Amino acid sequence: MARLLRALAALLVLLLAAASVAVADDGETLLEIKKSFRDGGNALYDWSGDGASPGYCSWRGVLCDNVTFAVAALNLSGLNLEGEISAAIGSLQRLVSIDLKSNGLSGQIPDEIGDCSLLETLDLSSNNLEGDIPFSMSKLKHLENLILKNNKLVGVIPSTLSQLPNLKILDLAQNKLSGEIPNLIYWNEVLQYLGLRSNSLEGSLSPDMCQLTGLWYFDVKNNSLTGAIPETIGNCTSFQVLDLSNNHLTGEIPFNIGFLQVATLSLQGNKFSGPIPSVIGLMQALAVLDLSFNELSGPIPSILGNLTYTEKLYLQGNRLTGLIPPELGNMSTLHYLELNDNLLTGFIPPDLGKLTELFELNLANNNLIGPIPENLSSCANLISFNAYGNKLNGTIPRSFHKLESLTYLNLSSNHLSGALPIEVARMRNLDTLDLSCNMITGSIPSAIGKLEHLLRLNLSKNNVAGHIPAEFGNLRSIMEIDLSYNHLSGLIPQEVGMLQNLILLKLESNNITGDVSSLIYCLSLNILNVSYNHLYGTVPTDNNFSRFSPDSFLGNPGLCGYWLHSASCTQLSNAEQMKRSSSAKASMFAAIGVGAVLLVIMLVILVVICWPHNSPVLKDVSVNKPDNLASASNNIHPKLVILHMNMALYVYDDIMRMTENLSEKYIIGYGASSTVYRCDLKNCKPIAIKKLYAHYPQSLKEFETELETVGSIKHRNLVSLQGYSLSPSGNLLFYDYMENGSLWDILHAASSKKKKLDWEARLKIALGAAQGLAYLHHECSPRIIHRDVKSKNILLDKDYEAHLADFGIAKSLCVSKTHTSTYVMGTIGYIDPEYARTSRINEKSDVYSYGIVLLELLTGKKPVDDECNLHHLILSKAAENTVMETVDQDITDTCKDLGEVKKVFQLALLCSKRQPSDRPTMHEVARVLDSLVCPAGPPPKQAQAQAQAQASEKPSTTAPSYVSEYVGLRGGGGGSALSCTNSSSASDAELFMKFGEVISRSTE
Repeated sequence: MARLLRALAALLVLLLAAASVAVADDGETLLEIKKSFRDGGNALYDWSGDGASPGYCSWRGVLCDNVTFAVAALNLSGLNLEGEISAAIGSLQRLVSIDLKSNGLSGQIPDEIGDCSLLETLDLSSNNLEGDIPFSMSKLKHLENLILKNNKLVGVIPSTLSQLPNLKILDLAQNKLSGEIPNLIYWNEVLQYLGLRSNSLEGSLSPDMCQLTGLWYFDVKNNSLTGAIPETIGNCTSFQVLDLSNNHLTGEIPFNIGFLQVATLSLQGNKFSGPIPSVIGLMQALAVLDLSFNELSGPIPSILGNLTYTEKLYLQGNRLTGLIPPELGNMSTLHYLELNDNLLTGFIPPDLGKLTELFELNLANNNLIGPIPENLSSCANLISFNAYGNKLNGTIPRSFHKLESLTYLNLSSNHLSGALPIEVARMRNLDTLDLSCNMITGSIPSAIGKLEHLLRLNLSKNNVAGHIPAEFGNLRSIMEIDLSYNHLSGLIPQEVGMLQNLILLKLESNNITGDVSSLIYCLSLNILNVSYNHLYGTVPTDNNFSRFSPDSFLGNPGLCGYWLHSASCTQLSNAEQMKRSSSAKASMFAAIGVGAVLLVIMLVILVVICWPHNSPVLKDVSVNKPDNLASASNNIHPKLVILHMNMALYVYDDIMRMTENLSEKYIIGYGASSTVYRCDLKNCKPIAIKKLYAHYPQSLKEFETELETVGSIKHRNLVSLQGYSLSPSGNLLFYDYMENGSLWDILHAASSKKKKLDWEARLKIALGAAQGLAYLHHECSPRIIHRDVKSKNILLDKDYEAHLADFGIAKSLCVSKTHTSTYVMGTIGYIDPEYARTSRINEKSDVYSYGIVLLELLTGKKPVDDECNLHHLILSKAAENTVMETVDQDITDTCKDLGEVKKVFQLALLCSKRQPSDRPTMHEVARVLDSLVCPAGPPPKQAQAQAQAQASEKPSTTAPSYVSEYVGLRGGGGGSALSCTNSSSASDAELFMKFGEVISRSTE
């Protein structure tokens, strides 16, 4: 017995000695690895000391074995590390997982990594690694996940990777790999995921690819593969995703492909020919079928109508002929139907109206004939309809007004006739309306001016007559108007000259008269063509007109201008002189006659005035005028109304003197409704002066009441209204001056002027804006809905603290829960779709807009840019779990914990949920952001228990993993400089459980 005890003691001593050696070696190895990194953000600040004690197990990203203290996992992902991967990493021989993704590491992958013989996961993705994939990786017999995507690796794929018996995931996408796909890889019995997209791989697809009996994901998109799809493709029964798109594959699509049970089949961008195999209509599991941009011919098989679970059908860019099968109307879950750029003939099947889930229908560039079916108006969710370049006839269906979600309508280059139906104006969400190159007659309905989201209007090359409606002035977002080659007459409305976002205006080849001086205020106008009309007068040379060439004004004999280099001005002047000379005598006799008549009239008036009579009660001629227009007739000198003491010593004349009557040199910006000037007061305190474009509000008294209300509101995150002046000479609002301009300016300025905004600053800006908006919604009396929350209305002071501007001027919300407005306010990209659809607004509409601002802060992208919608982009990225790819580089360079970024992404998507009832209040939003800016540790156990108890009482839902992250937050904090707000509306546990429940529903 004693001998046994001595043996056990000796064994224990040996184990302790081994552990101590492991402790010493691994700690020193980690410090050696750190030396090869460039850690500009000091992410590895706690990697210090001599590494001789197990303290390194608490270092950031290090996970140790509980017994031996050997390093078992190394997770340094997303820390903005640069430099190279040290060869010393091979000394950590007990490593099971290495995760260095999403850094800026360069150089080669060290051969020594093959010495980590116990490694199961190696993720080096999203770096700048170069060189070949080391052959030494074949020694990693326990490796299950090898993820090297999104680097700059070159060379061939090592065939020795087939010697990894446990490899389940092999992702080498988005590199510069070349050569052929090693045939031996196809004999790996456990491989489940093979991602090789976006390389330079060559060769053909091997018949052995179906030997991968466990493979569900096969992606070789964007390579240079050639040859045909193997006839054995039908044996790949385990495949769920097969993406062969954008290669150089040829031949016909094999019949056996119909035996696959894939959810995604993408063959687009190759050179496949022949017919679409009818057997594809039996692939019931298909969610996405993409055969676009090939050389396929023949008819569309009607059996495709059996694919009732398919959401996306892309057949565009082929040589398909025949009719559109009515059976496609049976694809009840279809979201996208793209049949454009083919040779299809016949009518548009009315059966397509049964596709009530359809988002996009593209039939452009075919040979379709006949009228547009009224049934299409049943596609209630349709967002885009493009039938450009066909031979459609008849009229535009009046029932299209039912398409409330439609944003894009292109029916150009057809044979449509009749008048433009007034019902088009009820499609409130339209941003593009293109009806050009048809035979449309009649006049332009003035109701078109109600399409306040419209960005592009093209009615060119029709037979439209009448005047340009003055209501075009209500198209506040419009960027392009093309009315050329019609029969329009009358003047260019003054209201068109007030469109501040207008970039293109084409009115050539009409019968328009008058001058062009009203367009001088379209400062954003880059393209103007008014040639071949009947315009007259002098062409301005200042402001935007200096951009336009003389060709823009050809064919208008009455136009003058020294820079047009035309003799017409001189000829016109001479003609006028001759006319005056020849009619001088007649004018003289006429003047004598008119004078005699006037004398008689004056005598009559004098008699009436002097004759005694009772004075009648006179009507106020200004009774029907706007209040300020009536006062204008009194010629009262403008007065300055002071709301705060900062401007108490100043009068209107002082302000005008200091700004030289609002000289252009004091302009600091332009908005949709105003020009903004800077004025430095005598106390050296600057103010911002906003001169409104609209001179005469409909009710001056109501407007003044709103201004008094706004002026009484004080909050550290709201821009304070200091005073105002309302007069016929201009309506001026005086605000606090913000030194760093708007958030829009910071995020979207030209690269040469762009300022860097780190993560901490962005988080504080988000919190400040949220607190300001929460104050308007919940603390003001009356409560105020902003109606136009956007990054341009979030101004930044010298310390980059956020201040919400332009609140309360439009409308204030009193007691009622909702307010119905016939005029949808807001800015494209930020407008709540539910508000746009129903015109009913409440505080949740502001919450939606705020969610879009959060996405701007996170990505640095504009809400709408080059026809790309930021919200839609993030939703698609979220569905693919790749949303972090959109994070602004300035954030990834400065954020120490990308988990915070993920939480704000989740909050932004929660704010922008489709259903207003699913969105949080701004108080709740502020509390979540507060917890990130002012962290106070994990919540007490009691709060967690309360949250779990509440969750158990509700119907069970499958919540995503990040619900626990919300529960792990704690809203609250003291009265810090950031005003970390508490709310008594709900406990922290209730708040975050609520967020978890809502987020766990569909993103929409």
